[in-house]
Amino acid sequence: MKTLVGNDIQLRALEPSDLDFLYALENDETVWEVSNTTTPYSKFVLKQYLDNAHRDIYDVKQLRLVICSVKDKHPIGFIDLFDFDPKHKRVGVGIVIFKEEDRGKGYALQSLTLVCDYAFKHLQAHQVYANITEDNKRSIQLFEKLGFSKAGVKKDWIFSEGNYKDEHLYQLFGHVH
Repeated sequence: MKTLVGNDIQLRALEPSDLDFLYALENDETVWEVSNTTTPYSKFVLKQYLDNAHRDIYDVKQLRLVICSVKDKHPIGFIDLFDFDPKHKRVGVGIVIFKEEDRGKGYALQSLTLVCDYAFKHLQAHQVYANITEDNKRSIQLFEKLGFSKAGVKKDWIFSEGNYKDEHLYQLFGHVH
């Protein structure tokens, strides 16, 4: 599917071989805040998740794709579509580039561009939205660069490390074909 291939990255479905990468990411406490995780996941639970990852977005309302380097095919992160609502034609998006050395290279921008194009073209979404904490400057910059605009602020929405943080709602509107 050419829709999900960029210059430096490609987005692909989860494979059983992604278990160790998924395990490392889901158990990294530094990403728990953005993924709404509060406890570690076992490999058993993640294997069950992988066994069901093939299910249709219309059925499970979400889709997780692996961001891979085109050059050597190694996984560098995940991009998720979540809370897909076909009636209202909207879907949330979240992204994580796992290792610091893979950040700042344009992979997230390419991935986000591809997945938004996919949502507008193949899911006939009217809008894609993202929830970003106020202190996540990198993500705010990324989403704004792609044309997302801040639609509102959810006050004290995220409780993290003993403090409340505001969460910003960003939206991007597309054109249904």
